[in-house]
Amino acid sequence: MNQNLPEDPQLREMVKAALAHKVTRRAVLGGAMATGAAALLAACAPGGKTDLTPAKDVSDSDPSLIWSNWSLYIDVDDKGNYPTLEKFQSETGVTVTYREDYDDNDSYYGKVKDQLALGQDIGADLTCPTSWMAARWINQGYVQTFDDAELPNKKNVQPAYLGEAYDPQRTMSLPYQGILAGLAYDKAAYKAATGKSAPAVLADLWNPALKGRVGVLSEMRDTVGLVLMDQGISIGDANSLTSDAFMNAIDVIGAKVSDGQIARIKGNSYKDDLVNGDTIIAIAWSGDIIQLNAEAGYDRFGFVLPESGGTISADCFVIPMGATHKKNAEKLMNFYYDPYNAAVLAAYVNYITPVVGAKEEALKLDPALADNELIFPSEAFLSKTQGFRALDSKEEQSFTKAFQQIKLGA
Repeated sequence: MNQNLPEDPQLREMVKAALAHKVTRRAVLGGAMATGAAALLAACAPGGKTDLTPAKDVSDSDPSLIWSNWSLYIDVDDKGNYPTLEKFQSETGVTVTYREDYDDNDSYYGKVKDQLALGQDIGADLTCPTSWMAARWINQGYVQTFDDAELPNKKNVQPAYLGEAYDPQRTMSLPYQGILAGLAYDKAAYKAATGKSAPAVLADLWNPALKGRVGVLSEMRDTVGLVLMDQGISIGDANSLTSDAFMNAIDVIGAKVSDGQIARIKGNSYKDDLVNGDTIIAIAWSGDIIQLNAEAGYDRFGFVLPESGGTISADCFVIPMGATHKKNAEKLMNFYYDPYNAAVLAAYVNYITPVVGAKEEALKLDPALADNELIFPSEAFLSKTQGFRALDSKEEQSFTKAFQQIKLGA
């Protein structure tokens, strides 16, 4: 993918550095995805909602905060500094301790769930669980409610991220980056194998010409979600996404694993299989495909949403109930919801920005970036996506167990 660099010398160097060294936050999930079934299921057993009292906010007397985030999910320069965080600290006087210790949703939850349940400090004032995990924290009463007076830029949240059942007005969670899953394919290899230029429907994964060259993600909500959508299920609706519907989709995936059509169920390492040619087509995350093309120096890979649509989720800012620097955390969220700052961040991470106005700012940084619908999707594009609904504890365990059994057979 060709990258047009901005005129401003400082911004130009920032973007060049990002493109040279960029690794998406999904790039460290491969090992984390290998969590054992017993440990995974233990971490997926939330209790009922608790009635907790927010910790005393000492932000006014202590201008600092601790932010726990996914690895490699922020702008970094050649010296290992975080330019946007440095800008935030300069503008606000708030010192940020930035920790890349959010390995994956289940393992992080497993580490902090006891403190969360007691309303105690988990060692972070701000963290970024994926939307389904954020829903669990909210439903269990583990997070604080935002003070909108400290978040004037919250008005910039994309409408597509409003209306979630677990937090319809975003009073307790705010998207950090959006995550889109669809079909990625090696353009030349796919055409050679199938005679078609690009896949159009999910069933194109099952083309006999691709047997043994198909990969799917080990993230249940994306892989099973896409199959469910192909079957006409609305994955955000509890009346549509029932246990029976889920198990029907599991049966489809299981059959394709058993007959060898699906050769691989992987986390981040699915990218390696695409690059080395072992996989021709895969269920994939859009941000990774942008990165692969940037690394290849040309548009080797395509990414499409099947006609039935793609899955969308987000990693969301939340403030744990035991956090003692709430106002400072709100200042940081407000900073990243400024369109300019959001655009600078998008130039590095290449996931969907949830901030209205960031696209216009991105035009000044990198026109090619601004034109990419995988980063700045149109309303028409977003209308083709669905978010996987929140699961209760019984569903979480039974669904995860069923998918885990398929993964072990791949």
